[in-house]
Amino acid sequence: MNHVAIYAGSFDPTTYGHLDLVDRASKLFPQVVVALGVHPTRKSLFTVEERVELMRELCAKYTNVSVDCFDGLLIDYGKKIGARVVVRGLRAGTDFEYELQLAHANADLGPDIDTVFLPTRARNSFISASLVREIASHGGDVSRYAPPVVVQALARKFAAE
Repeated sequence: MNHVAIYAGSFDPTTYGHLDLVDRASKLFPQVVVALGVHPTRKSLFTVEERVELMRELCAKYTNVSVDCFDGLLIDYGKKIGARVVVRGLRAGTDFEYELQLAHANADLGPDIDTVFLPTRARNSFISASLVREIASHGGDVSRYAPPVVVQALARKFAAE
């Protein structure tokens, strides 16, 4: 049986909350693909190439985790790579309604791929990529929310603007 799990997101930028889910998923599933979604209509701070490079560096210590990117529907990408599970993180109860809606749609489109929800650890429950971007854009210290390589990338990005 195939036990490939996908953990998908924009990861713009990657936070400690994201990495906690990667770590936990890597312990639950024999193979995890961290899949960065490419959304042509969304304006990202980092290019997809920059985000993939950062995530690959951050996930290098996991022998069962790979990093890829995709465009289109996550469920189609999951079918393409033979995934069995989609891993989704929940920060708060407000996330659940939206995530459940996505899980139901994914189940309808790809009934052989299940969604597994992992609640974030309390210490990461308020951290979001948009919060990290906002603080960093004003020169604030985001070192307790994102790993050093991401903090440095944010500093370079905002210094160039």
